[in-house]
Amino acid sequence: MRLPRSLSGWTMAVFGVLAAALGVVGLVAPDALLTVMGFEPVPEGGRADGDHTLVFLTASSMAALNMGVYYVLAALADWKSFFRWTVPFRLLTCAVFTLAVVTGRAPAGFLGVGLWEGLGAVVTGLALRFEKRAAPGAEAPA
Repeated sequence: MRLPRSLSGWTMAVFGVLAAALGVVGLVAPDALLTVMGFEPVPEGGRADGDHTLVFLTASSMAALNMGVYYVLAALADWKSFFRWTVPFRLLTCAVFTLAVVTGRAPAGFLGVGLWEGLGAVVTGLALRFEKRAAPGAEAPA
């Protein structure tokens, strides 16, 4: 069994597994995912004509599944450049999702999604910084 080879790789692998799992939940049980994110599911047959919530949930769940797999594969390859690229974009995602809650576009429960992204970005960034400082030939911290 192959495992990540670095601390930053582990942060990416954990995030990837969670993203993939939530993507699967969204594809298999969309109402369960809506509930976890703080949205109230609409009963069967209760959606208005033109309500495309489930279409968008299917698309975002598939994207989460794919992204999760990409993150796990990058973790197994210890692709540090990819890890670094994700940090600012995950922080941006945190900001956008948090702003959605603050401005009333999303329920308070959705804040957890933004915080999950932000915390994951910070942890990955710190792991990358630690590894860079601990690398052979790196200058010792002052």
